[in-house]
Amino acid sequence: MTLNAFYRPRDWESQPPYLHPDYASTVLRSPKQDLVKIDQTLSEVTGPHFSADAIGPLHADLTTNAAVNGEPIGERIIVTGTVMDENGKPVPDTLIEIWQANACGRYIHEVDQHDAPLDPNFFGAGRCVTDADGRYRFVTVKPGAYPWKNHHNAWRPNHIHFSLFGPSFATRLVTQMYFPGDPLQPIDPIFNGVRDPEAQARMVADFSIDITEPEWALGYVWDIVLRGRDATPMES
Repeated sequence: MTLNAFYRPRDWESQPPYLHPDYASTVLRSPKQDLVKIDQTLSEVTGPHFSADAIGPLHADLTTNAAVNGEPIGERIIVTGTVMDENGKPVPDTLIEIWQANACGRYIHEVDQHDAPLDPNFFGAGRCVTDADGRYRFVTVKPGAYPWKNHHNAWRPNHIHFSLFGPSFATRLVTQMYFPGDPLQPIDPIFNGVRDPEAQARMVADFSIDITEPEWALGYVWDIVLRGRDATPMES
């Protein structure tokens, strides 16, 4: 068995293309020549390994992990789900990192000059490790929409960035989670870089009254499928 046998290729029909002209920056950064396949080495398929012991108690709660003098402003939400393989089998010990804009639609980043306030009690990033059943859970605030100058009057829908790091360097995947009923999704070039409507739906979380906690936070469920025909679309 070769090392490549450990990993199955993506279903590219449901994945966003490298070049999507409506998403302007892909014109400059997409490959201009055919990709070169590089075989994986032993070091790439044998580490690193993450466990829940590496995560502190506040890492997955974005409403408290950066609080200085109070809670962040915005609609408190719970985001949870299961990370699965192509057969629906849960994937434990997966390191998940998220980052997002604050409730006003602004990131803590020097490049982000959106005319919206920063929140001194919100850092906008967190991490957790999936449990034995492949489940994860974050507490955060719902991110706001923001302008991004891709085209005239361009606004990004509410979204949260997800990075999933499996048991080796060759298994990091990055994607975005969206919220149901967002009117900006049909006109967002990044969201529509995924052309398959069924694959688009896999990027949108489901509201859950069962996850919602009374008088405290709304709940959303977003399951992530790593590969196969039902894979969650990932960023190239």
